[in-house]
Amino acid sequence: MALSEAPTLRAVPIGIDATGTRQEFDSMGTVAVPADRYWGAQTERSLHHFDIGGDRMPKAVYHAYGYVKKACALVNAAAGRLPDWKRDAIIQAADETIAGKLDDHFPLYVWQTGSGTQSNMNVNEVLSNRAIQLLGGTLGTQHPVGPNDDVNMGQSSNDTFPTAMHIATIFAIDDQLLPAVTRLVEIIEKKADGWMDVVKIGRTHLEDAVPLTVGQEWHGWAGQIRACIAAIEASRAGLYELAVGGTAVGTGLNAPAGFSRDVAAKIAELTGKPFVTAPNKFMAQGSLDAMVRASAGLRGLAIALMKIANDMRWLASGPRCGLGELKLPDNEPGSSIMPGKVNPTQCEAMVMIAIQVLGNDSAVAFGGSQGNFELNAMRPLLINNVLHSIRILADGCDRFREFSVEGTEIEREKISAYVAGSVMLVTALSPVIGYQNAAHIAEKAIADGTTLKEAALASGKVDEALFDKVIVPLNMVGKGLAGA
Repeated sequence: MALSEAPTLRAVPIGIDATGTRQEFDSMGTVAVPADRYWGAQTERSLHHFDIGGDRMPKAVYHAYGYVKKACALVNAAAGRLPDWKRDAIIQAADETIAGKLDDHFPLYVWQTGSGTQSNMNVNEVLSNRAIQLLGGTLGTQHPVGPNDDVNMGQSSNDTFPTAMHIATIFAIDDQLLPAVTRLVEIIEKKADGWMDVVKIGRTHLEDAVPLTVGQEWHGWAGQIRACIAAIEASRAGLYELAVGGTAVGTGLNAPAGFSRDVAAKIAELTGKPFVTAPNKFMAQGSLDAMVRASAGLRGLAIALMKIANDMRWLASGPRCGLGELKLPDNEPGSSIMPGKVNPTQCEAMVMIAIQVLGNDSAVAFGGSQGNFELNAMRPLLINNVLHSIRILADGCDRFREFSVEGTEIEREKISAYVAGSVMLVTALSPVIGYQNAAHIAEKAIADGTTLKEAALASGKVDEALFDKVIVPLNMVGKGLAGA
């Protein structure tokens, strides 16, 4: 097939009806690859040299790469650098990549070259061979569509891999994480609204404190999550800036004038997200700061969720010998030896998720610090950890909501008993009889094992009428969420 010819795009189903191997080549020579796969020599070399663990590059990175390659093909064709028939073949292959139809052809490990070059070439080779198939050519020939000259035209791994990282992260945040976290916070707020008039004893330093309502406590948890949502949303600003067009070191060598701007605009159009070209390509390629900031937002959410899950399991401790203020759903037996035992398993799972996210974030921060000159070569580590954190946080929020929060109830009698027996209600007497006098009443009640009222009346500082007027728990919880 001559280069001057314009072959017709054929309707060829995905798949290669072949067995054994075929010969693919790159600049270093020929390599045998599985005959039923679209990848080429560089992918096969990576599989051989980086057979490390079981961690595969997340498929979301390749789906994001589909947008990058499609946008570049459209821009290159519009500028007359790529024939329309090549554009159409590359675009169909890119669309199949975006849809996940070619997932089996992206096998590489996370632990590879730190720039992501091998994953970029994996995409280039797969799209090249799929385009060749669609055009009626022979796989492995790199003709009439080449992985480097056509699919990778005007690009480098150094600018396209961070671009794919940003796209994949934005989609994961928007499509997985934020909806799940929003569903969780909304049910927490709904529960809180229903319990705004249920007075309970607060606890500080793990010791009894003055009262608040169950609803106020739960709204405190909701407020934490709302603040985390805002931080995660704010972290997207840096992710919207794309490195594509900077090529190898940020100078844009071999990328036509306006390429970075046009490709970013096309990616924005294709994804419906407000992506723009990074104004400083040297920063965009020499650092991974935007990913580090995104991970920090995930860390903040993990910390809040850990606090909430721990509070819930402590408040539900019992049923006879713990705090017992909350009743969590009974989802499964809790012990292989103790009949009838039920544990706060969803809370425990959430705490473990949070610990894992904190570990992931530590690795992300360390990797982000390892940029050298014009390239940070820790990219696969970062994108794998960030996407992993997003996935487990999103799934964890949905399971925690569905199997714990939604079915959680309060033990009103236990809550009321704690309020009635609390000594810290004496705090309300402090403005009336003075801090020292109030402290002595509390100390006496604790020492003698009497009620607060008994100790107060015995002190001679308070009569029954004054005590009953001042010590009203409902009057101590303030109004609304401000506590005013």
